Amino acid sequence: MLRKSVFALLLAASSVGAHATLNTGDIAFTSFNADEDGLSFVTFRDISANTSIYFSDNEWSGSAFNSGESYNLWNSGSSAIAAGTVVRLSAYDKTGLSASIGNLSRVSVSGNSNWGIANSNEVVYAYLGSATAPTTFLAAITNGSFSADGSLSGTGLVEGSSAIRLNALATSATPDYAEYTGARAGKASFDDYRALVGNVANWTVDTSNGSYASTVPNTAAFSVTAVPEPQSYAMLLAGLCLMGAIARRRKVA
Repeated sequence: MLRKSVFALLLAASSVGAHATLNTGDIAFTSFNADEDGLSFVTFRDISANTSIYFSDNEWSGSAFNSGESYNLWNSGSSAIAAGTVVRLSAYDKTGLSASIGNLSRVSVSGNSNWGIANSNEVVYAYLGSATAPTTFLAAITNGSFSADGSLSGTGLVEGSSAIRLNALATSATPDYAEYTGARAGKASFDDYRALVGNVANWTVDTSNGSYASTVPNTAAFSVTAVPEPQSYAMLLAGLCLMGAIARRRKVA
C-alpha cells in the first residue's frame, strides 16, 4: 500500500510541470512602439513548442473583427519557452518583421493591408484560434480606448490586468511609445506579476510624440524566488510516510 501511495504522489508531482494550453491573461504586453511598429510580451506560463499566437490591430466588435488593418502570426518554434521569458516582435508591421524568439510572419487576409501600428487610437489583440476567428484572447494593449477603438466585450480581458490602456493616467494623451519598467524579480510566482504589468503606473509612457523608431525595449526575463520543486515535496512526503510505517511496526513489535 505504501509503495502504491508513493508512486501516485510521484506521478502527480511529475505532471505539475507539464505544458498546458494558454489561457486569458497568460501573456502580457511589456512594450508598445508605434514608431518602430514594435511590441514585446512576457509569458506567465511555459509555452509549448510550435504554439501559435495571432496578433491583430483590427477593431473587435464584441463578436468579430472588422477589416482594413493587419493580422500577424507568431510561432514559438521547435523548443518550449519557459515562463518569465520576454519576446520582442520587431518591425511588427513592416517588411523586415522578426521575433527575438520563435518566428513572426504576416497573415494575408483579403481587405487587410494597413500594416502599421498607429500612434493614436490603436488596439492590438493577442489570441489563439485562427487569424479571423479567435478562440481565446490572451492580452490586449491600446494607446486609445477599448470602448471607442475596439472592445473587450466577449474577450474575457479586463482593463488594468490582462488589457492595458496606456493613457489611463492621462486620458487625453495619445502615446506612441510605452514600456513596462516595474519589477521583474522578487515575486513568489509569475501570477504575482500580472497586476504589476497591467497597471500603467508601472510603465514609462511617452505622450509627446517623440522619435522611438530605434528604441530597443527591455527584454530581460521575469524571475520568481526559488521554491522546492514539486518532486521534492513528493519525496519528502514519501519519506515521512516511510518513517511513520517503520515507527508503527516498531511499536507493534
